[in-house]
Amino acid sequence: MTRGRFVSLEGGEGVGKSTQLRALAAAIAAHGIEVVATREPGGSAGAEAIRTLLMEGSDDRWNARSEALLFAAARADHVARTIVPALARGAWVLCDRFVDSSRAYQGGGGGLTDADVMALHRVGSQGLLPDRTFLLTVSTAEAARRVTERGETDRMGSKPADYQERLATRFAEMARAEPDRWRLVDADLPASDVTAAIMAELAEWL
Repeated sequence: MTRGRFVSLEGGEGVGKSTQLRALAAAIAAHGIEVVATREPGGSAGAEAIRTLLMEGSDDRWNARSEALLFAAARADHVARTIVPALARGAWVLCDRFVDSSRAYQGGGGGLTDADVMALHRVGSQGLLPDRTFLLTVSTAEAARRVTERGETDRMGSKPADYQERLATRFAEMARAEPDRWRLVDADLPASDVTAAIMAELAEWL
């Protein structure tokens, strides 16, 4: 059986990843392909339990190193119990965030080195990377508007402005460094146009 495809959506707060995940899952399923839509942290029973620890409480509940360890543990369970089995049976996995978010949040935002984050990823998830990663970008004003409209904000979404700026910088750096895997998408566009742009980049695999 042919291995499935692994696609991740990345970006800061308010870029529309959840909206695009739902739209892409429907569009790909229309081609007769099994789709597993999942998220990080989460996506398996163990990972969802760790998600509660990570996403609730005050901003200073965990420092960057503690966060990195918890994310790596959640990801390891997610990969072993959800992602790898789905890919092995030929399904496509669409993931709202993956290890690149740890590289940005705990790395660019929290000050850990990329080597530190990827070392944990090699141990926990055997270094698995998506086949294609889409970086959704929006203007600062539009991101703020969407976050406000959304209402409740979790620990990661409530990080201060300078942290959010470091995130954006780190995501852009990663995309430039790995052009074969990453694609940039202007998420200021209407949601349907964003979906169409992503699907156009996936057309060679459909």
